[in-house]
Amino acid sequence: MKRSLLTLISLVVIAAALVARAQGREGADPGVTRTSITIGGTVPLTGVAAAYGPVGRGAEAYFKYVNANGGVNGRRIVYRYLDDAYNPTTTLERTRRLVQGGAFAIFNSVGTEHNLSTRPYLNQSKVPQVFVASSAGTFGTESKRYPYTLGYGPTYLAEGRMYGQYLAAQRPGARIAVLSQNDDYGREVVAGLTEALGTRARIVAQEAYEVSAPDVSVSQKVATLRDSGAGVLVLVATPAFAIRAYTAADKLAWKPLVLVGSVSAGPATIQAADDATATVTEGSLTIGYLKDPSDPRWATDAGGRLYRQIVQRYGVGGNPNDVLNVYGMAAAHSFVGVLRRAGKTPTREGLLRAVSSLNERGNPFLLPGIHVRTTVTDRFPIEQARLQRWTNGRWVGFGPVLSAAG
Repeated sequence: MKRSLLTLISLVVIAAALVARAQGREGADPGVTRTSITIGGTVPLTGVAAAYGPVGRGAEAYFKYVNANGGVNGRRIVYRYLDDAYNPTTTLERTRRLVQGGAFAIFNSVGTEHNLSTRPYLNQSKVPQVFVASSAGTFGTESKRYPYTLGYGPTYLAEGRMYGQYLAAQRPGARIAVLSQNDDYGREVVAGLTEALGTRARIVAQEAYEVSAPDVSVSQKVATLRDSGAGVLVLVATPAFAIRAYTAADKLAWKPLVLVGSVSAGPATIQAADDATATVTEGSLTIGYLKDPSDPRWATDAGGRLYRQIVQRYGVGGNPNDVLNVYGMAAAHSFVGVLRRAGKTPTREGLLRAVSSLNERGNPFLLPGIHVRTTVTDRFPIEQARLQRWTNGRWVGFGPVLSAAG
């Protein structure tokens, strides 16, 4: 009887092993099967930051393109991104849902406070949090404490420094007003700006807004900034609030030189402000590192053609000229490269090693000269950018590719 029971148990174990092998899950991490890799993320598809929706849709379109061309080592990528309405509490709940549902990694989630809300949980669970769609410096500087987390674009601190360097050199003595979001994003850009200005120009007025602030609050803050006599306005704001600020300045007949943070510099956002204000947006400055699909320079470029091909075949919804679609595709392209290097049957640890040794020079969606590089000690993937000026309805780059290190 005992021998029969042992034989039965052995048969059950063997059968289970055969099923697992047939399904491609033997020894694999969650989300990895013989035919697919499931990843997840959160994107605000509704709410005050719904303008960031293309970050997810652009990535989704690129993954569909990759899947149609054989996937990654024979596996198709299943990308599930959930709407968090730009609410950090919702971000954590949706991220837990994705991980518990078997996501191999969390990719491309949008927002600083939102990624901060999930970082402890993901690192404790040893789930890679890859290419977060936030340029907060903490996602690179705290890599020892949070090794499973990695950003993507130039840091906000570095972006602020670039604006400060430009103003110090080109507008010495300038009186500067700042409207910033009251979070780490706003504080880091302003810190970099202040540091680079030194004594050559100065901030004479600063107002911070809450994401939940009504239109009238932003209007009142812009009026206060105008009354400071500043000739330069720095907008460290998300798209909806940047548009409100431009509109408020127009109603006040205030036409300062505007430097707008890159998170709100998508042509769709500036064009919306342009349509509402007529002239206030003209001459605005920002930084860029992506190939703007509305720029005719990229119409015959290989990367520009690939972008249009993917949009035509797989769609992105909304405005195909929104550069945030390109951001999503650029991050997805880098992620596919990481997956290819993570092993024939990728593991989370293999993915972590791959994102810590990036050297991508051929990303078709980034500006020439912009590379994606990391080491174990340098966790800032993109450290270059270029200044751009809004001219006659589009961004026009000028000057050299600048270093935005760390």
